[in-house]
Amino acid sequence: MATPAEQPTLDLGELSLPQLQQVKSQLEEEIGYLTNSYAKLKKAQATFRECLNSVQALTPSAENATTLIPLTTSLYVPGRLTDVKTVIVDLGTGYYAEKSTADAAKFYEGKVKYLQGNLDQLQATITGKQDNLQVVVDVMNYKISQQNKSASATAAAK
Repeated sequence: MATPAEQPTLDLGELSLPQLQQVKSQLEEEIGYLTNSYAKLKKAQATFRECLNSVQALTPSAENATTLIPLTTSLYVPGRLTDVKTVIVDLGTGYYAEKSTADAAKFYEGKVKYLQGNLDQLQATITGKQDNLQVVVDVMNYKISQQNKSASATAAAK
């Protein structure tokens, strides 16, 4: 993603209405894409929070407790927790690691914090794009009102 120093600047007052419409469309498309990405990151963060809560729920008193083990999203089988000191953690891209519950909790906390940082940056970018879009719309409205004034002045002169 380009930093503000790298982004080209446009003098919106010098652009024609069709050019402004094109800039507006591009900004709307970018905002839609970024908003979609934000929603996906938020969903991933919620998943990691659920994992963190599950790991934190594994206390010594939960040992030998019966539970339902998911085989698929809709098929569960009964099972019993025999070891609450270690868990298998999905590291991503098909890799798994056995970790202690404390290490697993730190892992998931790190993931949640990392995603929160990305979400904050993305929110700032979305807000900036929305501000830019509002400026473009304001310039378009100003130009349209100027055209209407000149058209009515021309019609009145005839």
